[in-house]
Amino acid sequence: MGAMTSQGSQEAAARARSVWTLTPLESVGPLRFGMSMDEAATALPEASELRRFQAEPFRPEVVGIQLGLSPAEPTVYEYFDGSGRLFCVATDAVRGPQIMLPGRELAGCDPAELENWLFDLPDSMGGVSYGPRGNPGINDLGLVLRVQDTARGLVTRPVLIGRDWADRCVDDWEGAIPECEWVGHMWPHPSFPGVRVWPSDETGYTAAWAGRWSPPF
Repeated sequence: MGAMTSQGSQEAAARARSVWTLTPLESVGPLRFGMSMDEAATALPEASELRRFQAEPFRPEVVGIQLGLSPAEPTVYEYFDGSGRLFCVATDAVRGPQIMLPGRELAGCDPAELENWLFDLPDSMGGVSYGPRGNPGINDLGLVLRVQDTARGLVTRPVLIGRDWADRCVDDWEGAIPECEWVGHMWPHPSFPGVRVWPSDETGYTAAWAGRWSPPF
């Protein structure tokens, strides 16, 4: 995700955004995990479908749908499995709805602060884990935190997944979250000094899909 051109426009968008409550593994705002494409479209009548894309390099049956107010203003990303069920939702850090887990905003936040907050959650909500590329999350909540580059710098972008797909969702090699959601700016972490974007020559790793598939954003 690229940085917006105007910090003022980002702040205005953040103030005007809707608020969606996350019910872990079940729903986020009006979107219920497991619903069909038609049901998801009905749930968001105010949003326009901007495009559909192949979200996985080696699983063409996984369909991504980008929604927004205009082509330059994507707000929500929906992902459907081979049977056409909604299994994953991600939102733009600035223009998308604010995602709320009771008592805490998850979108557009300082990464370090939100990471510390994860560790303060009760044990009953599940333990924090990290994927191979350093992104934190909690499998039991179907929640992974990514970062997005904005005029304010890197801020958090939540990626959410339903119960039937949540096993090892934080693991970016083995989990169900689509590959396109792992591409881009990496979570700021001392284990990856100097590495800012994946894939990158800095990592010394060539993506297996290089030359076969291009990330859609």
